[in-house]
Amino acid sequence: MPTRHGPGRPTIETISEAAGVSVSTVSRALKGNRRISERTRTAVVEIARQLGYLPNAHARSLVTRRSGLIGFVMGDVYNPFYPEMLDSLVQRATARGLRLMVLHVGRKPLAMSTIESLLQYQMDGCIITSAELTSKAAEVCRTHRLPMVAMNRVPRLNNCAVSCDNAAGGRALGELLVAAGHRKIAIVAGAPNTSTSGDREAGIVAALSRSKVKPLVRLEGGSTYEGGLAAGHALVQGSKRPDAVFAINDIMALGVVDALREHGLRIPEDISVVGFDDIHAASWSNYDLTTVAQPIDAMVERALDLLDARMKEPDAPAENAFIVGALRIRTSARLPVDLPTTIESLRERGLI
Repeated sequence: MPTRHGPGRPTIETISEAAGVSVSTVSRALKGNRRISERTRTAVVEIARQLGYLPNAHARSLVTRRSGLIGFVMGDVYNPFYPEMLDSLVQRATARGLRLMVLHVGRKPLAMSTIESLLQYQMDGCIITSAELTSKAAEVCRTHRLPMVAMNRVPRLNNCAVSCDNAAGGRALGELLVAAGHRKIAIVAGAPNTSTSGDREAGIVAALSRSKVKPLVRLEGGSTYEGGLAAGHALVQGSKRPDAVFAINDIMALGVVDALREHGLRIPEDISVVGFDDIHAASWSNYDLTTVAQPIDAMVERALDLLDARMKEPDAPAENAFIVGALRIRTSARLPVDLPTTIESLRERGLI
């Protein structure tokens, strides 16, 4: 059996010596070149495996002009939606032979040091889910012809983006509540100045307007559990008691549910609560939240497709992709008497 020559990591030269063939033959064999006989290819690959050989990624990038590295800028880590998105992205990027490097985590605007890291580490591209995307960051990426795709939001800048159809999802939830007889509907809004929060709110407002219903009250929740908890307490203590609450995201909806229960209110007998995202906790029996599921896997695949297209053709026009979410009917909200008809109507109009 071949042995390692010296303490360092095995190289093509090491394999060449052990196999008794030239370095160029080893290189071609490891690439699966059909000009090398199957017997030789099999022998070289087996020796490489026994020696623990790994190809030099940097050297390979000099040839392909691709590093295989994708930068990822993640939003609020305290919202379970983002770690769930990261998990999907890691799996799907790996399946494409790409490696992910997390450059930024949190809700603060991107620092220039983060953008500079994209250049220092020779990233092939970047996927950004941060709520704030500065024009300076986009300018640096454009100047250096670095492909960028925004995910879970639609930037005002000229970049590719992939998002759930948030307006359609908000409208579907609004029509579901109205069809169930709710007329005093409160909205707990998310982080200000973000397309995600704005589109979902616009969707439910449009649904209520269709039935000549106005939102009873609107509270800021900041897209956090604590914000939802505070909003829930305020709704109970205020002069206007809603019969339903639409929280812009699930993490706030969970806070609303907990606050309402602290005041002895029953969900959904006294107040219905719906959210948006379908994080794992939304299905827990303590919440069993009616919500719209973001199509995370489909969004990730589309984002990688767009990024790959931009890596191949940097001057390709920007594209915004919207993917419709799925309605998750659970027990946190009272439902229409004729639920099947309501759902069919929503589906026919492309809202779910």
